[in-house]
This record gives sequence, C-alpha cells and structure tokens, in this order.
Amino acid sequence: MNITENTNVNSLHSEIARLKDDLQMRDQLVQQLSQELFRLVKGNNQLTPQPEVSERHKAEMRMMREQLQEVEEQVTFYQQQIAGRDQEIYQLRQSVQEYSDRNRMLEQALQELPQIYRRKFEERMVPVQEKIEQLQRENRQLHVELQSVSYRLAVKTRRTTNKVDLPEFSRGLSGPIPSFGSM
Repeated sequence: MNITENTNVNSLHSEIARLKDDLQMRDQLVQQLSQELFRLVKGNNQLTPQPEVSERHKAEMRMMREQLQEVEEQVTFYQQQIAGRDQEIYQLRQSVQEYSDRNRMLEQALQELPQIYRRKFEERMVPVQEKIEQLQRENRQLHVELQSVSYRLAVKTRRTTNKVDLPEFSRGLSGPIPSFGSM
C-alpha cells in the first residue's frame, strides 16, 4: 500500500468516526425531543388546555417536528455518506489486497530469478563447453601430428646431414687434375 492510499484510508476512517459521532449526537437529540414530546403529550391529556398555552405548545410542537424532520434528513444524509464511504473503503481494501497479492508474486519471481538465470546460463554453456572440448581434442590431435611430422623431419634431416653432397667424379677418367693456381 502506498503512502497516498494509506493517507486516504486514514482520512476516511477519521471522517467516518466524525460522522458517527455526529450521528450519535443527533440520535441523542432525537431521543430528547421524543421524550419531551411524549412528556408534553402526556401532560396535555391530564391538564385542560388553556388557549394561550395550547397555542404555545402547538408552536413548540411544530418547531420540534421541523427540527425532528431536519435531524432525520441529516441522519439520512449522513447514512448515505457513510454507505458511500463504506463502499470506498471496501474498494480500497480490495485494491490493497490485489496489490499485496501482486507484490507477493513479484517477490517470489524475484527470489526465483537467480535460479532461472543460472539454469539458462548453464543451458547456454553446454554448446560452448562442447565446442571447447572439440577444439581441445583437435588441438591435441594436431599437436600429435606436428610432433610426428617434426620427428620425421628431424630424422630425415639427420640422414641427409650426415651425408655431404659432394660431386661424384668418375674414377675411370684419366687426365690431369686441374690446378687452381700455383702452389
């Protein structure tokens, strides 16, 4: 739940508490007016009405009925407001529940994320490891072949190195041996 929603819920709770207090005060006033009305009606039956008192009582009764009607209208108005606020509170609670559920799902997904990445990384590494192993095998094979060729070349070079390439003279030729200057 974010701070704005929390503030809205708190202000709604305080507003509802204030409206309930007002409603309770109005209920007390209605109760007092009802008791006063009952007392006046009961008192009128015992006494003989006097014209000026009767007119004054009628005026008070009319005023009390008007006040009672105003209080009843206010009570109805506040009850409607309370019902509307209750509906808002219900919707806000539903939203809070949905956000909490979503938050839990996201937290769970976040906790599972490292394992998912690790598994995906391992899956991607399999072909790379196979390629590395293949290259290492090829490298060893080429190294063995290189050593073999080097060995054969060395052997061949030793054979040819021990022999000096001298021109061959035919032994059957007779003749003077050329001289390369006077000695």
